[in-house]
Amino acid sequence: MKRLHVSLSVSDLARSKAFYSQMLGSEPTLEKDHYAQWMLDDPAVNFVIEDNVGTTGLSHLGVQANDADELEAQFSRVRATGQDVFEEGDTQCCYAKSTKNWVSDPDGVVWETFQTHSRTADFGVPSRRPNEAA
Repeated sequence: MKRLHVSLSVSDLARSKAFYSQMLGSEPTLEKDHYAQWMLDDPAVNFVIEDNVGTTGLSHLGVQANDADELEAQFSRVRATGQDVFEEGDTQCCYAKSTKNWVSDPDGVVWETFQTHSRTADFGVPSRRPNEAA
C-alpha cells in the first residue's frame, strides 16, 4: 500500500502540533526538535510539520512506497510525466535513510517519491528539491 506524504512548514511547531493532533485524532508517531510526523492508516498518510525551514505553508507532497517494487513502479510513473526529474537516490534526511526522486508539477508544486529503509537519530542533510539550485 502506497501512502500519501504531505509536508508543511509551520511558524510555531507546538501550536501546530496541538492543532494537527486534535484534527487527526492522534499524537505524532515521531517527534524531534523542529519536526513532528504522523504515520496514519486512516487516512493513509505520512503527515509532517516542520519549523525552522523557511517560508510557512506547503513544503511538498509525496508518494511513499512500502517496498522496492512499488517504488520502481512509482518512479516510472514520475518519469513518464515529461517533467524534469531529480533522481536523488539513496539519502539520509528527515530522520530516515531513504531512496527518492523529486519532480515539480506544471505549476511548480514539488512532489517526492520515496521508500524509507530505516530511521536515524539525526535529521541528516535536507534534500535538494527540483526547484533549488545545485
